[in-house]
Amino acid sequence: MGGGDAGVRSVVWFRRDLRVEDNPALAAAARAGGEVVPAYVWAPEEDGPYYPGRVSRWWLSQSLKHLDASLRRLGAGKLVTRRSADAVVALLQLVRDTGATQLLFNHLYDPISLVRDHRLKEMMAAEGIIVRSFNADLLYEPWEVIDDEGHSFTMFAPFWNRCLSMPYDPAAPLLPPKKINSGDLSMCPSDNLIFEDDSERGSNALLARAWSPGWQNADKALTAFLNGPLTHYSVNRKKADSASTSLLSPYLHFGELSVRKVFHLVRMKQLVWSNEGNRAAEESCTLFLRSIGLREYSRYLSFNHPCSHEKPLLAHLRFFPWVVDECYFKIWRQGRTGYPLVDAGMRELWATGWLHDRIRVVVSSFFVKVLQLPWRWGMKYFWDTLLDADLESDALGWQYISGSLPDGRELDRIDNPQLEGYKFDPQGEYVRRWLPELARLPTEWIHHPWDAPASVLQAAGVELGSNYPLPIVGLEAANARLQEALSEMWQLEAASRAAMDNGMEEGLGDSSEVPPIDFPQELQMEIDREPARITTNVLTTARRRQDQMVPTMTSSLNRAETEISADLGNSVDSRAHVPSHVHFQPRTELEETVHTNAGNAARTNGIHQHNNFQQPQHRMRDVVAPSVSEASSGWTGREGGVVPVWSPPAASGHSETFASDEADISSRSYLDRHPQSHRLMNWSQLYQSL
Repeated sequence: MGGGDAGVRSVVWFRRDLRVEDNPALAAAARAGGEVVPAYVWAPEEDGPYYPGRVSRWWLSQSLKHLDASLRRLGAGKLVTRRSADAVVALLQLVRDTGATQLLFNHLYDPISLVRDHRLKEMMAAEGIIVRSFNADLLYEPWEVIDDEGHSFTMFAPFWNRCLSMPYDPAAPLLPPKKINSGDLSMCPSDNLIFEDDSERGSNALLARAWSPGWQNADKALTAFLNGPLTHYSVNRKKADSASTSLLSPYLHFGELSVRKVFHLVRMKQLVWSNEGNRAAEESCTLFLRSIGLREYSRYLSFNHPCSHEKPLLAHLRFFPWVVDECYFKIWRQGRTGYPLVDAGMRELWATGWLHDRIRVVVSSFFVKVLQLPWRWGMKYFWDTLLDADLESDALGWQYISGSLPDGRELDRIDNPQLEGYKFDPQGEYVRRWLPELARLPTEWIHHPWDAPASVLQAAGVELGSNYPLPIVGLEAANARLQEALSEMWQLEAASRAAMDNGMEEGLGDSSEVPPIDFPQELQMEIDREPARITTNVLTTARRRQDQMVPTMTSSLNRAETEISADLGNSVDSRAHVPSHVHFQPRTELEETVHTNAGNAARTNGIHQHNNFQQPQHRMRDVVAPSVSEASSGWTGREGGVVPVWSPPAASGHSETFASDEADISSRSYLDRHPQSHRLMNWSQLYQSL
């Protein structure tokens, strides 16, 4: 505290930086001297439809408790917590209550935070309050990483190469303050933040058996990874059936772990192994740092293209005729597609809030390319259910999978879940863990039971269409439909471009004639009741979250729940959303209805056929649907692994028909066939809805 001004009182606003080490805002407040008031404001209504999911809220609650204890040990009276529908208003009131002279916080880069932070600075300046903000989440600020012409990068490889070749290294991590003096906070009450209700406590207790939130636990997890799995990361990172990755992504998302600390420690390991001639370990460091780079790139894209979590970065993708089918969506998220690796992944996500990064790619690729559902639905579902839900990283991952990035995965190539299964789960242990109804199947058939002889199925106790579903759709049929959809997309894009050239349109920006796809009013998912909240100054718009509890498989798969989307408050919204109305009309004689909120689907011997309502962007599909009977599976302890963020891999398990170079993350033949369409959407202004 030496040398500081004793008359200064600083409010430090914690957000996704829940740590005391390498926290620039906290360190600056401590250096300034005087009194420091650490504060956290819980204002989830500001996030609109991106209200944190149950497991994410559990982690946040535990992390705040850990942070509060750490601050008290440093001398702070407490972490002041406030509950509000408007964080800026709450902070302004806190500054007035404490008589603070300055407010300090660390940067965030999502569009909602950018708008909020700008408004905060304006309001504080009007009150005569000094506002200081810092970088605590990235190696380099987005505006520091530019190409030779001063423009931002639009592809990952040149972006990461520039980061690694910057003329100055990322800042070294800061030590925790030696002491924090917060003064008398008795006149500064805290609100009791409620992150769970009675119905969620049982499931949350199970999470505590597998995870330990908090910045000190994050440091332990990093040390364990550096001294163990990192050495063989290049070899083991693809194994979905073992703990082969870092388990750091939740810690990084909530800012319990400094990305600068991770970067510097891994680089030191890399130098040591390089000097020892350990090339395999050195390559492991390179690949792991690349995952860190993808996390950096997700924030970089969010800053430079603030609507990338809502709109495809490539303009022509707005013409893709996504299938609006809530029945498909329900079957996918309940793990009843008939493809074992996909179903195992979705059931693990349902039960634990967790997925290995390779399985995330498998289930999202199936969602986008086989089912051809709108990628934003899948991104929103990941946000609702993942323990490490991260809007920027998830947007990057889903845009990559859907071919919406200049260097994204080719949209016209379908990944074969069978081959992906033998690549990432060669012995079938992952599938057996999460699909107990297939546990007795030989490894030869575990990833494609529909090809198994009847005698093998009978011996394993598997009855396709009864205790395990038939494939929802064949890959050849899905590929044919995908090619039709791509042809339709290019035709619509060409027509729009011709109209623009003739002066009939302003351009390929936001003047899309394609009607938006609304979020659903109800979905067949688990009920997740909203915690009690303070009603003062709460937004008048109804905000019932689209979220999902994480029960055991037995109780969950047949349970219906209500979800109503959160409205950002705009009467006009051009975003593509999950559907609200789909009507299915039966075309078969023998019927067994599968109830959805949108309508009914006919089933005959496991075969469902749907008629989608007729709109230009919606297509009819024939479906092989699974049986409604579900297998029983209770909680299974998390034994898989994770990378720091969801990093879309270079590897791809394409079938022989759909083979591509798995070593190249930026396979360009798909876009090279349409060079005139390499146009980026124009994000010169944030949408008013943000």
